Amino acid sequence: MPHPFEISFDVTLPATPDQVWDAIATGPGLDSWFMGRNDVEPREGGAATMDTGGSREDAVVTAYDPPHRFATRTTPGPDGRYMAFEYLIEADHGSTVLRVVHSGMLGDDWQDEYDALRRGWPLHLDTLREYLAHFPGRHGVPAFAFAAVPGRSADELRAALTHGLALSDGVTVGARARATPDGAPALDGEITWAEADRLKVRTADGLYSFFLAPGLALMFHHLFAPATPDAADAAWQRWLTDTLVSTV
Repeated sequence: MPHPFEISFDVTLPATPDQVWDAIATGPGLDSWFMGRNDVEPREGGAATMDTGGSREDAVVTAYDPPHRFATRTTPGPDGRYMAFEYLIEADHGSTVLRVVHSGMLGDDWQDEYDALRRGWPLHLDTLREYLAHFPGRHGVPAFAFAAVPGRSADELRAALTHGLALSDGVTVGARARATPDGAPALDGEITWAEADRLKVRTADGLYSFFLAPGLALMFHHLFAPATPDAADAAWQRWLTDTLVSTV
């Protein structure tokens, strides 16, 4: 049975309202910090889509008032599940305050889903802040990969990822991380977010996010160097599989 939910977050961003609008209400903007590959028809009633690793989610634009308010709502599933997103933008003395309201209906495992959403949003909004602070006026190429490693704990996967990123001195904010996937820009930067199951790296030309769970690893990257989405996906899929499946 579906369960209703609503969560909201406020974040102050180092950008103008127009820059924030581009980031949250256009496909190329969303590609630069959020999940998957996105497309937005710029009007109320327009279509909005997100494709993550071949899994497509369709939505309709329910509010379109640039640069103040943008909202979408996904198509309800057979069980009544849906997701609604509302973004409210307000200028604030040289910066911009963004309020994100995420609501909808969750399934039978609603508590776990809800907890995952509440933990996930702060990391995504931090990626948005880093995008606007370090890559203003640019659009990124999204890259996605996952590795299923049955029977392996998150700690074991973290150890393998630590090795793959050449983090010999440990996983701490400010530490240098390096990787050279074949077919994608090299990763050479510093850790900006470090938790037991989540890790972020910022380089001169990319934002890299890794998520770990028992038996599973995901990554969402945003590349600002020349890259082709399909080639970047394939390159990082090979790297993640080699790093986590072959070395644990």
